[in-house]
Amino acid sequence: MTADTIDIPERSGTAFRLSAGDRLVVIDPRGEQVADLLAFNAADLDEVISSGRTLDYAETIYLTTGHKLYSNRSRVMLEIEDDTVGRHDFLLTPCSLDTFHHFYPTLTPHRGCFGNLAAALEPYGILPDRIPTAFNCFMNVPVDGETGKLRVLPPISRAGDHIAFRARMDLVIGLTACSAPDSNGGTFKPIHYRVEAAG
Repeated sequence: MTADTIDIPERSGTAFRLSAGDRLVVIDPRGEQVADLLAFNAADLDEVISSGRTLDYAETIYLTTGHKLYSNRSRVMLEIEDDTVGRHDFLLTPCSLDTFHHFYPTLTPHRGCFGNLAAALEPYGILPDRIPTAFNCFMNVPVDGETGKLRVLPPISRAGDHIAFRARMDLVIGLTACSAPDSNGGTFKPIHYRVEAAG
């Protein structure tokens, strides 16, 4: 891990500001680990990353290099500039305490990415009810072409794989190392990230 790379410990999250033009690189240091990513307009928190707008405009659920992530106001928030994995998810909501009760009733409940994002974003004035569907970096969610059934499989990311985004406006970013067993192949690992300043 280089000096400018920041570690998000397993099953935790963080939030930070990202200026327009900056590049955010999200790294899977050990492989098969999901990172939930949120983005809010730093100048107006009512403008937030939108799965619906993004998938509509991209005309695909498999977003990768060259695709743009749009806000609920149809403005570009982030653009994917580099992606060594090519498989991410923008359909499923951040895992939560309720997720654990629903899918993992025999496991000790965890507040999940939703709880970690809520805690990390609170200092920025973002309340839990404002948390939308996240862009789930490295998450592998294939869709059956006939039935539409979703499956959550282990990520195909390997140690050191990354996805890089260019900010197209000043943003508040939320980012996690996901806490759900199925999303991460049954193990929990950290996520690394770095911010490369514009210019």
